Amino acid sequence: MTKYLEMMEQAAQYMQEAKPRLSGPSDIANFMRPLFLDAKQESFYVLLVSAKNDLLDFQCVTVGLVDRSHIHAREVFRRAIIRNACRIMLSHNHPSGDPTPSAPDIECTRNLVNAGKIIGIDVVDHVVIGFKTPERHRDYLSFREENLL
Repeated sequence: MTKYLEMMEQAAQYMQEAKPRLSGPSDIANFMRPLFLDAKQESFYVLLVSAKNDLLDFQCVTVGLVDRSHIHAREVFRRAIIRNACRIMLSHNHPSGDPTPSAPDIECTRNLVNAGKIIGIDVVDHVVIGFKTPERHRDYLSFREENLL
């Protein structure tokens, strides 16, 4: 738990100093990867971004089981509404290492996209982090790149 808190503090400090711009899925993966290092459970994060995709804030919405997390729109959008974010990005890990989204991942993301449309907050992308393998050259999958949004 101490290691996790240290990583969260480092990420928050980096965010305050650098205000990273998350221009694409590789930027999201690069930012999120250290937070998922050695994770044994799925964790689901929401990243709040400006209209220019500058990172404003991020939050772990839920930590689930080995193979799933329960996500609800109210938790995903709460901080975005409070912070007046006009866009969000989503990310979660697959401890199995395979970033391929499950049917529930796809359904949940589509529900969040629809909820965002209703309240006026765009869901820019959902990036699932896994592991590289000889057959898989990237350790992440982007819902936007795969036309799953």
